[in-house]
Amino acid sequence: MNKSKLKKITSARLFLPIVCLIAVLLINVIKTPDFFNITIRNGVLYGYVIDVINRASELVILAVGMTLVTAASGGQDISVGAVMAVAAAVCCQILSGGASSVTAYQNSLILAVVAALLAAALCGAFNGFLVAKLNIQPMVATLILYTAGRGIAQLVTNGQITYIRVPSFQMAGGYIGKSPVPTPVLFAIVTVVIVALILKKTALGLYIESVGINGKAARLVGLNSTMIKFLTYVICGVLAGIAGLVASSRIYSADANNIGLNLEMDAILAVALGGNFLGGGKFSLIGSVIGAYTIQALTTTLYAMNVKADQLPVYKAIVVIIIVTLQSDVFKKFVANHRSKKVSVAAEGGQK
Repeated sequence: MNKSKLKKITSARLFLPIVCLIAVLLINVIKTPDFFNITIRNGVLYGYVIDVINRASELVILAVGMTLVTAASGGQDISVGAVMAVAAAVCCQILSGGASSVTAYQNSLILAVVAALLAAALCGAFNGFLVAKLNIQPMVATLILYTAGRGIAQLVTNGQITYIRVPSFQMAGGYIGKSPVPTPVLFAIVTVVIVALILKKTALGLYIESVGINGKAARLVGLNSTMIKFLTYVICGVLAGIAGLVASSRIYSADANNIGLNLEMDAILAVALGGNFLGGGKFSLIGSVIGAYTIQALTTTLYAMNVKADQLPVYKAIVVIIIVTLQSDVFKKFVANHRSKKVSVAAEGGQK
């Protein structure tokens, strides 16, 4: 393989995400030789890989929304974990009719789901208003709900964990009928496909990239930068709501303190690992999805290495620092200058 082809491959947007995923998977194979073994028990798929794909479902959904927000505003929504808790609280509280535990729905499931998604959309609209209309820095604007969101969820559930012990509610976090594939995986696939089709079949993807690259220039050509940024935060909120419903279904309850806890950092890391520039502009949805699965595989690896749950953010933060450094213009210029110096020295040596 000549240098030009190698440079073309290594400069591809998905090169780094795929390399990171392969590296993490290889570590898992070394640690767990039967990592890729998949079996079927009672018509259900089992195995480490299935578990990674299943557990990453909520993160994949969050990463999709985080990608759009990052591309349009050049900032991140750190409230998505709290919005998950709010959506779960609204849904379970309506289903339970205010009781702490029920074995039958007290209200319509459709009503509860719609109300939960509307609450999540409202949270996204609040963030979008602060960022797009008031021009508040995204990290600062979303810090409000990051801090207050779980408190709102606690108010909705009256400070209790609300249990919904109904089989149909638990299906969203388990299995539907005789399907061998976990339902959360189907939710993740459907979410990615729908968002990808919307971005491909409409001009929304191009508008988001244009606003993220240069918002002032986008306004000059007739784009409503404020509305586009606002819309991405609403979409991010709705997707966080969907992730919250899936997470709630897994544990058949609304636990405001734990649902979505620390997932906002994983979502940001997934976007970074996906080869997306955290300062906004062009983005890769598939890259973020690969990044999400990489994070979950990394989490599985760290657990296999007996790393405690409260220590995981430290290791993930180190990965974020490395990725952001590799993406920075200063680092890229340093590498380019170093290469040019080596080439010039080699040329001078050849002339001698």
